[in-house]
Amino acid sequence: MTEFLETDGGRLAYEVTGEGPLIVLAHGMGDNRAAFRELGALLAGAGHRVAAVDQRGHGESSTGWASYTRTDAAGDLLAVIRHLGGPAVVVGHSFAGGAATIAAAEAPELVTAVVEISPFTRAQKIDARALLSDARYRKGMSLLLGTGLLRSVGLWKRYLDHAYPGTRPEGYAAHREALEADLRRPGRMAVVSRMGMSAPVDAGARLGDIRCPALVVEGTLDPDWADPVAEGEGIVAMMPEGLGRLVTIEGAGHYPHVQAPAEVASAVLAFLKDTSRA
Repeated sequence: MTEFLETDGGRLAYEVTGEGPLIVLAHGMGDNRAAFRELGALLAGAGHRVAAVDQRGHGESSTGWASYTRTDAAGDLLAVIRHLGGPAVVVGHSFAGGAATIAAAEAPELVTAVVEISPFTRAQKIDARALLSDARYRKGMSLLLGTGLLRSVGLWKRYLDHAYPGTRPEGYAAHREALEADLRRPGRMAVVSRMGMSAPVDAGARLGDIRCPALVVEGTLDPDWADPVAEGEGIVAMMPEGLGRLVTIEGAGHYPHVQAPAEVASAVLAFLKDTSRA
């Protein structure tokens, strides 16, 4: 059931399932909380209270916010955690991976652990050599840049198809259709564009400030990077020593939590169990 949290800047939509320690799930740009349906159910079934949030300007959350940076998204996540009586583990995908980092650095008393899935958490440089040699990376970059510049739903749909390599999960087509309907609402693609053009320098600057354990999850076929494993390793290296670790999901693209929810859930639960013993 959808619930709403009114803030000074707008309204955030979320839903809560399960009982136990709190986990907050935050999707990436151009998506909505339904992307976490399978992973959320697995985490709730393992004994957690799981809150899946629609990012500002997405899903059932309102548009019209003053800005759409990762720092803004981090503030939204902290507001939800406070409202639900945290602390919480924060799971952020893509854009929200950076937001999770900032939230952990800003309010360590509210964030007990961070999971970043395919995160945009540090400043990016286009790999010119890979653009020439790696067709998957070249296509991913062109579709992402085109979506941001042209605010095109059609290009975003093509990017999604590219970002789910191999066998697509059951329900993918229906989710893609629902996203298209959502993104064709007035103002929605403008939000996606603003998020896409927001450099993750604010998140990268806070990687060294986190004080909680952090898990980075990367799909080995993620087209957003020429070498997604190296990107994950780079993020972990910028965290305080001993806090970060990397898990890879073989054959997954930019959405491993949708393509392989059981594998991601297993990795997250093992990470949380291990860090709780420390």
